[in-house]
Amino acid sequence: MQHTTRLYPSLLIAAAMSLLLLTVARADENETTTIKFSDPAKPGFLRVNVASGDVTIHGADTTDVTVQTDLKPEAPAQRKDGLRVLTSAASYSLTENHNVVTLSYGTESWGGGSNSGSFEISVPHGTAVIVTCSYAGDVRIEDITGSIDVKGLNGEVTLNNISGAALVETINGEIHADVRELVDGKPLSFTSMNGEVTLHLPATAKANVSLRSHNGSILTDFDDKALVTKTESVHSPFHIRSRVGKRVNTNGEDATEAQVEAAVHEAVIAGAEAAHEAANAIKEAAHAAREAARESERTPRAESDGESPPAPLAPLAPLPPMTGGKIVTGTLNGGGPEIRITTMNGDITLRKSEAK
Repeated sequence: MQHTTRLYPSLLIAAAMSLLLLTVARADENETTTIKFSDPAKPGFLRVNVASGDVTIHGADTTDVTVQTDLKPEAPAQRKDGLRVLTSAASYSLTENHNVVTLSYGTESWGGGSNSGSFEISVPHGTAVIVTCSYAGDVRIEDITGSIDVKGLNGEVTLNNISGAALVETINGEIHADVRELVDGKPLSFTSMNGEVTLHLPATAKANVSLRSHNGSILTDFDDKALVTKTESVHSPFHIRSRVGKRVNTNGEDATEAQVEAAVHEAVIAGAEAAHEAANAIKEAAHAAREAARESERTPRAESDGESPPAPLAPLAPLPPMTGGKIVTGTLNGGGPEIRITTMNGDITLRKSEAK
């Protein structure tokens, strides 16, 4: 028994050493790269363009941008066969130009090929952040006071402890946002085609709200004195065409020809308006893409005192316009910055932040 008892400390020490070596080995697998802003005294911009992969961005007490990932950075070195590597499917690029840090990965092939990266990025708190995830991946951004622009296709978007303007659009994914404070002139906009949207605000926050869900509930724990609202239902062109197909009126009788013509006319107008909105959105996206391409070819641009984030590197197609559903509009604590939340399939929940 004495020999067995003496063996336990040795086993524990061996296990601890093995765990330590394993942790160090895993840490060595990740690459850490740091890049500096041209002018740290002015607001910087971080632009992330990822085809497939998770992106986590932390605001920190720093003046640099640090990227930790399990991928290798691009090294445009000369190969033995004389060819230069301009881009690699299994590597990412990190560049800085006029206070704009750009991280790009997997954008050369649809869906990023078979590779998926994971990026953890630290930036100064006041950095403006633009993230485009064109295929799949979750995005998490926290402790940022600069503006935030996120566009995704498949993945969850989480914003925590933010206080700047925010624009989030995703096709398939939930959106969760915890706002530390609302600032005048800094609106919030969250849109998901398929996924619930949850927004936490301080109990004393002042805002003008517009909440719209096509297939889902709109919920809140703010009382009716703090959040004063009105609700309306808007029929979509599809609903109108369905009524025309049934050819019945509210009394269950056959609709008259005039009623059918009026319903068809209403549907055509609504459909034309939706198509017009979509066309404008496509034009705006194309214009933004052209401007982004021109910007990369220009000489250093004129300095600006205000915050003016650059356009995304490769804008995704705009979300189709959402029609119909339920719309709740109103004021929170008397009104303030604009908050707009829209979802096609999913609940919208407006909650009071938990006391910290």
